[in-house]
Amino acid sequence: MPDSSPVNFPETPEPSVGAPHGGHDSGSHDFTTPVVTHVSDGRLRLLGLAAAIVAVIVVAVGLFNRFSADRSMKTWTHEQTIPTIGLAKIQAGGDRALVLPGDVEAFYNAPIHARVSGYLKKWYVDIGTPVKAGQVLADIDTPDLDQQVLQARADLATAEANQKLSSTTADRWKGLVAADAVSKQEADEKFGDLAAKTSLVNSSKANLNRLLALESFKKITAPFAGVVTARNTDIGQLIAAGTPTDQALFTVADQHKLRVYVRAPQNYSALIHNGMTADLTLPEYPGQTFKATVATQAQSVGAASGAELIELSLDNTDGKIKSGDYAQVTFHLIAPQSTIRVPSTALQYRNQGPVVAVVGPDSRVKLRKVVINRDLGSSVEIGSGLDPDDRVVDNPPEALVDGDLVRVAGASAQKIAPKAGA
Repeated sequence: MPDSSPVNFPETPEPSVGAPHGGHDSGSHDFTTPVVTHVSDGRLRLLGLAAAIVAVIVVAVGLFNRFSADRSMKTWTHEQTIPTIGLAKIQAGGDRALVLPGDVEAFYNAPIHARVSGYLKKWYVDIGTPVKAGQVLADIDTPDLDQQVLQARADLATAEANQKLSSTTADRWKGLVAADAVSKQEADEKFGDLAAKTSLVNSSKANLNRLLALESFKKITAPFAGVVTARNTDIGQLIAAGTPTDQALFTVADQHKLRVYVRAPQNYSALIHNGMTADLTLPEYPGQTFKATVATQAQSVGAASGAELIELSLDNTDGKIKSGDYAQVTFHLIAPQSTIRVPSTALQYRNQGPVVAVVGPDSRVKLRKVVINRDLGSSVEIGSGLDPDDRVVDNPPEALVDGDLVRVAGASAQKIAPKAGA
């Protein structure tokens, strides 16, 4: 191998000024001989080996980076094909709160109408006035009725006079018949006239009693102890009893005990029974709860509402709650421990029926066929097919099938290896 190392030649100094030309100095020379430097073969081999190692390392790093980038791209592409799902919140059996709107009504509520026509003469109570049973609320002036009573009395007097005359005549004819002084036919006519006159007296008495009974309605009285909740009349107002324009003059309510009416959806009606207690809340008493008891049920589901009417009773001795109040009634229902409630959005209907998607420990989906006990609207009650610790997919994609790999939203990041051949 030819020596490619450079050869350094030292510079030749120029002759000194004044030196003789062509002559030679016997003691020294005026130029220096060039020196050649040689590099050993071993050092060259070391330098070549180092250069080769560096080249190999550079190539290896490049190949590794490219392989890693390619693998990362494949992994990222694979992960993008894995759907991200959310988990549904499930609830096992046990106590369950059912909140329904309720209407509060007085235990007894009586709209009081007039039984006789006339004009309101005077009223004695206004709204909010406590009243006792039989207490007079108002007086009605009835001039027409007063005249009818006078006429009835006169009619009765006339009937009694005619009946008395017929009785005397019948007694006389009775004696004549016994003496064979008159015919029996004539005597029977007198006896029949007495019977007719007696019936007329009875009719006149009944008519007078009817009018006197109507006169008793000139005074409007409270049917029971309670409070006046409405007054719809005033002095001088025309009262036309028994006509289409007739309206209640007063309303009296007994609010010592109240009735609360709620309409329970059919899905819940079987869980509500007589004697069950419920919590009552009212807007005017925030933070306070009142206890009510289920008194009776309609035992019928309304065709229009799809709900059963439930009546609850509520003690209101202190008069704190008013009739007509709007209330929120909370029932604490107890469902069997074997039942599980999931959101309706977690349910899918496939060829095999209702199913839910459950995520296993390996992040793969298993479609479970379930039995629905009760459809509660926003949620469904599952009778079988689920366990309380199952991870149920909420809003599962329609294309989801058994064995699909999924990523749970919000879960800690995990590396999912692609299948072989991917």
